[in-house]
Amino acid sequence: MSDKRKDYISWDEYFMGVAILASMRSKDPNTQVGACIVSQDNKILSMGYNGFPIGCSDDEFPWSREAEGLDSKYLYTTHSELNAILNYRGGSLEGATIYVTLFPCNECAKAIIQSGIKKLVYASDKYATAVNVLASKRMLKTAGVELISYQPSGRTITLNV
Repeated sequence: MSDKRKDYISWDEYFMGVAILASMRSKDPNTQVGACIVSQDNKILSMGYNGFPIGCSDDEFPWSREAEGLDSKYLYTTHSELNAILNYRGGSLEGATIYVTLFPCNECAKAIIQSGIKKLVYASDKYATAVNVLASKRMLKTAGVELISYQPSGRTITLNV
């Protein structure tokens, strides 16, 4: 007979929690997105968040989403999903799962598909009707990537450090 705890968090809560925590590293004043890539045996392989490439100072490059020309953040930022894929140094991501706080754009969908990730768990789909997200869903479904909407348990997790 076991007396183990029964109120421990699920794997989905754990990995989405890691993605949420990663998103908190983003310095983007408007949208913070995090990603966590996990192996088939529930091992964290990589994490990422949206920000500028290594060597491009977040104090020198623009964070504006309204600006045009060279002053728009969209020319410089790397999305969390691509960062997580590029941060992985272990070889193949074939068959892995990616947990993301925001449904990926079409460019990230291409990287997810090409890397061999087969399952995508997302927390928010607030841009569901945007053309780039519709294209993303079309590609991901066609490529056989399983799309799962994360269902929060309502549990609150507080970090006391």
